[in-house]
Amino acid sequence: MTASLEAMRHSCAHVMAASIQELWPGSKFGVGPTIGNGFYYDVLFPEHIGVEDLGNIERLMRKKKRQQLPIERIVLPVEKAIEIMEGAGQDFKVELLELLRDKGSTAVVDATGDRNISDADSGGETEVSFYKVGDFLDLCRGPHVARSSDIGHFRLTTVAGAYWRGDEKRPQLQRIYGLCYPTVEELEAEVERLEEVKRRDHRRLGRELDIFHLSPEVGAGLPLWLPNGTVLRDELEFLAKEHERRASYQRVSTPHITNEQLYFQSGHLPYYKEDMYSPISIGDANYYLKPMNCPHHHHIYLSRPRSYRELPLRLAEYGQVYRYEDSGALSGIIRTRGFMQNDAHIYCRLDQAKVEFTNVMRMHADYYRIFGIEDFYMRLALPDLDKLEKYVDEPEKWMAALDVIQESMDDSGLPYQEAKGDAAFYGPKIDFIIKSAIGTEYAISTNQLDFLATERFGLTYRGEDAKDYPVYVIHRAPLGSHERFIAFLLEHYKGAFPVWLAPVQVVVIPVSEKFTSYAAQVYDRLMSSPVRNGSLGFRVELDATSDRMQKKVRNALVRKIPLVLVVGGAEEAAESVALRTRSGADLGQVGLSEFIDVLRAAVEQRDDTPFQQHFGGE
Repeated sequence: MTASLEAMRHSCAHVMAASIQELWPGSKFGVGPTIGNGFYYDVLFPEHIGVEDLGNIERLMRKKKRQQLPIERIVLPVEKAIEIMEGAGQDFKVELLELLRDKGSTAVVDATGDRNISDADSGGETEVSFYKVGDFLDLCRGPHVARSSDIGHFRLTTVAGAYWRGDEKRPQLQRIYGLCYPTVEELEAEVERLEEVKRRDHRRLGRELDIFHLSPEVGAGLPLWLPNGTVLRDELEFLAKEHERRASYQRVSTPHITNEQLYFQSGHLPYYKEDMYSPISIGDANYYLKPMNCPHHHHIYLSRPRSYRELPLRLAEYGQVYRYEDSGALSGIIRTRGFMQNDAHIYCRLDQAKVEFTNVMRMHADYYRIFGIEDFYMRLALPDLDKLEKYVDEPEKWMAALDVIQESMDDSGLPYQEAKGDAAFYGPKIDFIIKSAIGTEYAISTNQLDFLATERFGLTYRGEDAKDYPVYVIHRAPLGSHERFIAFLLEHYKGAFPVWLAPVQVVVIPVSEKFTSYAAQVYDRLMSSPVRNGSLGFRVELDATSDRMQKKVRNALVRKIPLVLVVGGAEEAAESVALRTRSGADLGQVGLSEFIDVLRAAVEQRDDTPFQQHFGGE
């Protein structure tokens, strides 16, 4: 975002706040930063407002824009600023000013995420800047445009809830989002993009396609998987097991709860406790729901002495884990409190680490190819060695691990960016960032090199010289959690999954009740046909309801079922089916055996190309 565009958007936020103050006197203002397509402002209104009120705010904003009000910068002593804000009843601004005075702007950014409040880097500042639009005075570092007529083209979009400073124990404000662009064309393009975002929203699609359900009675962030969603989970797990078996992974299974001593040993309780569920007291011991699988895998490694001949040892698990996310961070199944991880740990010698790390990255790329994901990059999370209190204080080992990862990433040729200070407490890591069809970025999976586990768990191997040496541990989860990955796939495919992944692959529809018997025969053939190394059956439904045939076809299309087989007298006589696709293409009559063979190829190859090449259609 250019400086001029940011100034335009931030000024637009101030004009909106000035309009709110005029429409709802007594409103209390939190923070109002710019974002990627506009701005938002958090406000505590005297009364709850709704989306229907946004039009009134917009009209007043346009009036103020026409008035060409000057946007003036005013510098005040910090104590005077506190006095003014106290007199105006702006409690949140007073809190920010006191935080700025005592601890500086870094503390304000950490508390609010808003970088527009002040430039001061440390406490003890004596002056702060304000900006005034009409009668509205707001704490802000700027810069802003000169007049209200320069705020560009805008539209207010949504109202959401937001706890003050992200703390659910603090007051809940209302967050008003707005778009702002220099031209009408850019604004309208973004409006259309947001409409497409709504159409692809995984929460809406998950509800419409019966994928998952979130029940308050079960608990926030604990999704229930419906039959269709469970198919998606099973297919992802089968995919991972197949690839991991080829790569010589060995599968293990570990319990859901664990004695707290394990997490003291791993270091998670000292470093990670706030993200864990509260302990369960059993007898004289505390047990925790497991937030990750790695400590358990380490003890599987320790179940007997290991030789250099066994390395690398690759242990994989589809492990259910639980993390206590703040309620404000929960979002459908993108961020949950209970989720299934496609997890594995590779135990290897240091001289093997680079090859193993590279192979894991190639596995990521293979998965992305299968799902048609072309837009992705890696984010290398580095330690901030000036803030070692956040990490294990072993800078030499940090750098050795980092050298292995960077060499591997450079050799891979895959794009990556660096993010200083984002590393896990026990080692540098890579986050794989993938983009959906509408540009939404998902941090979908993680790859880490861990040197701490060796010391904490005593992970060693016996070398050729009969001496013990430390192992290195690679943490990897190429598909991340089922929950987040399926949320991405819902958006990526817009709910129209490829044939191999679709919860229902085929629906069989008789033209009339007269042909229900033949439709049932087609259904039975599809259900009993061998797929994938002898396993039986495609996922097929028979629609033998009393609805008209045209309505049945429409129902199948609404449910985004890839293939529709209509059967009547001609089809029965020829042992064939009339094939239609989800896109509405009518491909005519095809032999049933031929259809099954081509469908099997598409499913087994996880690629719709054989089907498309043979029959056409989507």
